Amino acid sequence: MSTRRTPTKQKLFDAALKLVGERGAASVTVDEIAAEAGVAKGTVYYNFGSKDALVDALLRHGVDLLAARLRPAEEQATTEDALETLVDGMLGFFAEYPAFGQLLVSELWRTPGQWHGTLSLLRDDIVSIVKAQMQRVHDAGRLPEGVQVGTASAALFGTLLVIALDWQVFQPDRSLAEVRDSVLLLVRGLGPQT
Repeated sequence: MSTRRTPTKQKLFDAALKLVGERGAASVTVDEIAAEAGVAKGTVYYNFGSKDALVDALLRHGVDLLAARLRPAEEQATTEDALETLVDGMLGFFAEYPAFGQLLVSELWRTPGQWHGTLSLLRDDIVSIVKAQMQRVHDAGRLPEGVQVGTASAALFGTLLVIALDWQVFQPDRSLAEVRDSVLLLVRGLGPQT
């Protein structure tokens, strides 16, 4: 999906993200999305064809935005800087788009979910970015012995997602810097410093 959208599509995305984040994709209707966006129901169908196509496009767009926040880790010279970039990117993204985090949590692990196939592919895109950096951590001897890179990657992704949601829902008075510093202390404790 192109990052360039018409104002109408942007309204539909914003409305769908708000409603889907609050209640889950399956329980939101096209009528509700249209009403929240302030457009006619036919506008949803004209722009996306169906609610399912709108939610699919919303998921793809959100993951593209998140991936763009995480990719700068690939350019960092040190593993420490790469981890900081991942943590900053993910926490910053979910601070800006908390409803997208709610959507991921509510739909990613729903069994079986209507968007499970799309979400699995999108999750793999994000985890592959994290995995490349965790491979660097492993290669530097910083993962505890016996911890697989894939497990560490999924754990970091899941940890950051849940911490971001916990922060937004239960600890909104904490600053991004406080949450970031706490997460980095946890991540740095994974193995011996080199």
